[in-house]
Parts: sequence; structure tokens; C-alpha cells
Amino acid sequence: MLGLRAKVMRGGAYLALRLGLGMIIGAGGVLLLTRAIGPGAYGVYGAALGVYMYLFQLSQWGIKVYLIRREEEAQSRDYHQAFSLLLILGLASAGLAVLVLPLLEGWVRIEGFGAVAAVMFAVLPVQLLGMVPMARLERELDFRKVAAIELSGQISYFLVALPLAYRGMGSWAPVAGWWVQQSLIAALCFWATAYRPRLYWETERARAMVGYGLGYSSSIWVWQLRNLVIPLIVGRYGGAVAVGYVTLAIRMLEQLSFVKTAVWRLSIAALARLQHDRARLTKAVSEGMSLQTMALGPFLAAFGLAAPWLIPALFGPRWVPVLEIYPFIALGYLVNAVFNLHSSALYVLRRNWAVTAFHLVHIFLFAGAALVLVPRIGLTGYGWAEVAALPGYLLLHLLFVRYAGRPDYARAGVWLVAAGVPLFGWQLGPWAWVCAALPLLWPPTRRELWRVTVMVLGEARSIGARGFRLSSRRLSP
Repeated sequence: MLGLRAKVMRGGAYLALRLGLGMIIGAGGVLLLTRAIGPGAYGVYGAALGVYMYLFQLSQWGIKVYLIRREEEAQSRDYHQAFSLLLILGLASAGLAVLVLPLLEGWVRIEGFGAVAAVMFAVLPVQLLGMVPMARLERELDFRKVAAIELSGQISYFLVALPLAYRGMGSWAPVAGWWVQQSLIAALCFWATAYRPRLYWETERARAMVGYGLGYSSSIWVWQLRNLVIPLIVGRYGGAVAVGYVTLAIRMLEQLSFVKTAVWRLSIAALARLQHDRARLTKAVSEGMSLQTMALGPFLAAFGLAAPWLIPALFGPRWVPVLEIYPFIALGYLVNAVFNLHSSALYVLRRNWAVTAFHLVHIFLFAGAALVLVPRIGLTGYGWAEVAALPGYLLLHLLFVRYAGRPDYARAGVWLVAAGVPLFGWQLGPWAWVCAALPLLWPPTRRELWRVTVMVLGEARSIGARGFRLSSRRLSP
């Protein structure tokens, strides 16, 4: 029987491998897609996707996280109840979204936005229902299957979107890819778990899910208001092209942040096992935020150094304005890597409203700054809004100290400075790149880098060996 640390490391290795491969596939796919359809069409899709993603988060009610983090073993009736709740929520949310769509069109004022958004809303129930068997896989830390399913979905997206893009379908090309991707992921999740859903209703069970979901979901609803800033503020004052620039910058950062995403996916299931030991929980958060910044920072800084050559060469000269906002958004991602495990731990400790308070402060600073700056200074205003929201993380730190413990920021802070300052190397001058050497000069971060390298290589060899043994068994007579 594998221990928790071994399960987490093995699950993390599979998930990081999937996200690493996804980064390569996604980078190549987005490159071809954006060159084919251009900033305007990509901006229409990006605006509709921003609204869709907020609607998706709004409709979950924390049900997936409830299934993953509950202390008792989940029963079939829990999954059936979750399926029934999500079916109702998905159909109701999609229907209401279509009804209010004319109001959104009038505010956003982007041609073609309404039709694209309506088609995307229709796949919402499918994506929500796929979360039920996905929760079973994540609860069991079976990220090998999760990785295979999600990678298959990503590949299907580009297999559909790219041919349509080169046939002149514009923003409809990624919409078709999105539909196929979400449908395939849901189907594969049901197949991999052999879960056969049925309609089920038990008032007490539903109340338990909704009771947890209200606290968890309210915080997510507030945080995901970030998705609406792009269509509702950037779209209104900058148009579809500006939305395309911001969407591409965020998409590139999501691809580069695959390790951060892997840690977040693992954190709810892993930290739930430590919720009764605050000292171990705090230590795990301290180690996790250091590992995240160590893994994320070099990718972001290196891309920032090469971006002035890479973006025009790969994406074309139409996409050069992305350079204006990349450093600011990347800094936001990097600081979030330091603090996102704080939120995970507070969720596990059922301090959902504490996380909501932080999210309210963050979105007030971010959306407020964007509303003031974007109409006045244009695209760069969105970047400065990211910076204006960073002081909100102080509240998250204070809440974590109150309810869990005092984390150690020393190593994470070194990695943050080492990667954060070079992001603005082209603006600050060559001296900014000297900061990149800080982790190699401080013994604790040197030791941490060596330890993690040895651990990752060992797990990679282990995965490779298991894959070889499995292939040998399949080939043997």
C-alpha cells in the first residue's frame, strides 16, 4: 500500500507529465490557430470563453470538491446525488445565460459575440456532468487516468479547430474544438470509472452538498469574476482585438504554468489528509509554495527574455502588443503561485468564508483598477491592474496565520525575486537578469533544487520502468 507522500508524488508526476505534454501541444496548437484566425476572431472567442468559464464556475456549487475532500468514503448514492444536482444546475444555468445574453451583447459591443457565446453555453451541462466521475478519479489520486483523459481532450480540440481555422471559419473554429473537447473528456471519464449514473434525490444528502458548496462556491464565484474583466472591461473599451491580445497572453501563461496547475489539482486531495495536524499542514504549504515558485519562475522569466523575438517570429507581427502586458500578467501568476496553497489549506479547514473575504478584496482591487486604467491608457492598463491587485495577498497571509499557522516564506521569496524582477528585464535593464542567479547563491535553495531534481528523476525512472514492464507483459505470448 502506497503512503500519502508516495501517492502524491506519483500522482503529481503523472499530472505534471500530462501538463508538460499539454504545454507542448497547446503551444504549437495555439500558435497555428492564432496565426490562422488573427487577433479579432480570437478575441471574439476569448470574450465568449471568459463569460462561459465564469458561468461554469458559477454552476458547480463546490460539488466536485465536496466529493473529493469528504472524510468518509464516498458512496454510490453520493455520486448519483451529485449527478442529479449538476444536471439541474447545468440546464438552469445554460438557459438563464441565453436569456440574459442580449444584455451582455449590448454592453460588450463585439460583433459576433452573442452567437458564439450561445453555442458555447449549450455544452455546459455536458462539462458539469463529467465532473462526477472525474471527482472519483481525483479522490483516489488516480492521476494517470486523469492525465490520459485530459490529454486526449486537448488533442481532439486542435484536431477539430485547426482544419476549420485554415478553412476560414474564424472564431467558430475554436468553438467547435471546445465542444468536441468537453464532450470527449466527459465520455472518457464515465468510461474510465465504469460509473453508470442515475437520477437520485435524498434531501439530507443534497443539503450536505449544497451546505458545503455555498461556502466554497461563493469564494470561487468572486475569484472567477476575473474572467469577466476581459470581455466586460477590455472588450468594451478596447474591442475584440485587445481581448485577443489579453487572451493569448493568459493562454501562454497557462501553458507555462503547468506545474502550478498540477500542484493545485493535487492539493485539495492531499491536504485533506493533513487537516487534523496544523503543524504538518503549515509545513506542507511552506514546501509547496517554494516548489511551485521554483518550478514556475524559470519558465516565465525565460519566455519573457525570448518573447520580443519569439512572438513576432512565431505568431506574426499582428501579435506584438502582447509584449506590453505579458510581464504584468506573469508577475500576477508568479505571486499567486506563492499563495494559492494558502487557499487550498483554508478550504480543507472549512474556512471558506475566509477565502471569500480575500477574493473580494482581490477582485475589488483588480476590477476597479482595470475599470479606471483601461479606458485611459489602453491595453497596458490591464497589466497595471494585475499589479494593483497584489497587495490583497497580505489579507490571505493573515487569514492563514490565524487559522492554520505561520508559513516560512524564505525560500519561496528568493525564487519569487529571482524570477519576478527579470520579467521586466527589457524595461529595467541588464542588471535585472542578475537576480536570476539568487537561488544558486543561497545554500538552502541550492539544496532544495538538487533534492527536487533527484526526486523527479527518480520518479520519472520509476514511471518509465513500470511502462516498460507493462509493455513487456502485453507483448509476451
